[in-house]
Amino acid sequence: MQIKVQPMGPYQTNCYIVTKDGKDIIIDPGVDATEWVKKNVTNPIAILNTHGHFDHVWSNSALQKELGIKLYTPKDDVMLLNSSSWMPDLPPSTPDVEIEGDKELDIDGVKVKFRHFAGHTPGSSTIEIDDAMFSGDFIFKRSIGRTDFPYSNPSDMKKSLQKFQKLDFDKTIYPGHGGSTSIKQEQQYSDYWIQQL
Repeated sequence: MQIKVQPMGPYQTNCYIVTKDGKDIIIDPGVDATEWVKKNVTNPIAILNTHGHFDHVWSNSALQKELGIKLYTPKDDVMLLNSSSWMPDLPPSTPDVEIEGDKELDIDGVKVKFRHFAGHTPGSSTIEIDDAMFSGDFIFKRSIGRTDFPYSNPSDMKKSLQKFQKLDFDKTIYPGHGGSTSIKQEQQYSDYWIQQL
């Protein structure tokens, strides 16, 4: 499996291309991601969103149309794809598949696991492919997602961190902003973040 990453837009939001068995999966195509994605895929099969914030979904609709592939988005964040109080000119997008809760999918032979961690947004989720976890804005290296935005919920974030603490395996975490880390590394800090909420 190969992972390409490119920080996009003013918030340097990580857009990922995961290539497995000759198939490309695009995760969180943010602001101005379309051209970079098109240059770096040969056999795209899906677009996945970790959550619905504009800086992670900006190029959803352009890539859906230009690549002719399906968009998968957490169900509870679908309402964020069509409006943003921060970015009124957000290009609206409509998912082909709405993901509810924790869900395992087989996308053209590639196994993908969505794991729901609400708090930063109602639908905020991580996406696991093999030994990689794409965490969106749920978990960062030594930090967690903000809970002071519209639709954020500190109580949900606390529950999500408690759920995260119980994961009994390790994978490399590729967050929505900044560098990579691992589940075991960030579990060490989760008590601290729970106490801060």
